[in-house]
Amino acid sequence: MGKIIAGISMSLDGFVTGPQVTREQQLGDGGDALHRWLWAPDQVDTDLLEGMRDGAGAILMGRRSYDLAEGDGGWGDGGPAGQLPCFVVTHRAPEPETVRARGVFTFVTDGVRSAVEQAKAAAGDRAVGVHGASVTQQCLAAGLMDELQLHLVPVLLGSGTRLFDHLGGQVTLERTEVIDSPNATHLRYRVINTTR
Repeated sequence: MGKIIAGISMSLDGFVTGPQVTREQQLGDGGDALHRWLWAPDQVDTDLLEGMRDGAGAILMGRRSYDLAEGDGGWGDGGPAGQLPCFVVTHRAPEPETVRARGVFTFVTDGVRSAVEQAKAAAGDRAVGVHGASVTQQCLAAGLMDELQLHLVPVLLGSGTRLFDHLGGQVTLERTEVIDSPNATHLRYRVINTTR
């Protein structure tokens, strides 16, 4: 089976969004700077992004990410990676008639471990891409994450959503790759173990 891989853009001071996240401003105040490498990419960024997309077989996301982008009235196009199956970790599934891409989204109400198992089964030998800070934290805390891909952007946001809160203990990582571009430093880490 494929790996569980979180890929997320982060400021130098550890934030993955700015403050005051809303549906209209999903990266919060000033948070758009985190995705500049996606919108005005160097060839290095483009190649990296294409590799990430080509390797994904399923997406795992939290309910907040779903509600902001894909939920009733959201701007998304049926999933953060097109038509890949998306597994949403939630306490309560939305009403079926409000889900625009019913064939794409599966709402998992019995925890992150179950969601990971379902996403891995759907992805086969390809990776499960983890989308969002909360579900990344849950996977790390539960010892379910195989790899972190951090896209470190040269900006200090000062506040917002931190990526590494609520881990439940130490997480040991091994750096396996560093790719530098004018827009970001792309870091890849293998998750060695967690101590709770």
